[in-house]
Amino acid sequence: MDGAIAQLNEFYVFAETAKKMADAVKAKQKKGDYDSITDGDAFAKMLTDNFQEVSHDKHLRMNFSPAPLPDRPDGPPNAEDRARYRKDMKRMNCGFEKVEILSGNVGYLKFNFFADPDVCGPTAVAAMNFLANVDAIIFDLRENGGGDPKMIAFLSTYLFSEPTHLNDIWERKDDSTHQYWTLPYVSGKRLDGKPAYVLTSKQTFSGAEEFSYNLKNLKRATLIGETTGGGAHPVSGHRIDAHFMIGVPFARAINPISKTNWEGTGVEPDVKVPAPDALTTAQKLAAEKLSSKEPSGHE
Repeated sequence: MDGAIAQLNEFYVFAETAKKMADAVKAKQKKGDYDSITDGDAFAKMLTDNFQEVSHDKHLRMNFSPAPLPDRPDGPPNAEDRARYRKDMKRMNCGFEKVEILSGNVGYLKFNFFADPDVCGPTAVAAMNFLANVDAIIFDLRENGGGDPKMIAFLSTYLFSEPTHLNDIWERKDDSTHQYWTLPYVSGKRLDGKPAYVLTSKQTFSGAEEFSYNLKNLKRATLIGETTGGGAHPVSGHRIDAHFMIGVPFARAINPISKTNWEGTGVEPDVKVPAPDALTTAQKLAAEKLSSKEPSGHE
């Protein structure tokens, strides 16, 4: 527990909240609330719940591993980690599950996380190039749990012709702000000016919320579905000992337009429908929009 508190005090995005979380669990420890717990998983879950009761931060969690966790120094992944990541990404097709052209020449892209573009850029390019000639595009993020902000910027670039400021991430530890913009170049045609729709659900989380929130604030896409999960704090894992680790949210997103983010509130869709109905709703809206654009006078 002391190890978890030390990590929170050093890295957690809000120092004041870290202190409150520490005080809350120490008070419970003093009362003997944890004395009867002998199971590692149960202890990790209880600490997670207790930390979240104070912080309401869904990114923050304790994890227990029955197998010993290797003692790796903090810092960039080593060659072995990178090789494993590449292998995993190949097996999962970098999170891209489905790309197709629906009736009315509407593109549909379903992907379930935002992978590192250094590894998965070619897969993203292949998906977007397949959709290069559509008249509208639907991004299905209903099962997307987030990922790498660099891939968010990479895919967003296809929707803009001009350099566009998407999001900032502020890090508490060194009080630094990293700006995320669309990229100067992506391979293939861009879809700037084409109607865009983003499908959301309660499961849409973290980086998938950022993608949605960015496009909503820039008025570049129509969001359809449910209010999203509400996690705007990037997280990093810290090993506490051989069996426990903690995921500590260490930064916060700050949108350049709203000057805030979706932490705790989620991203509100423009068109609220149950998640299973979001795709048919988007297809209907796209068809209406495209038919209104068609020049009149044709048979």
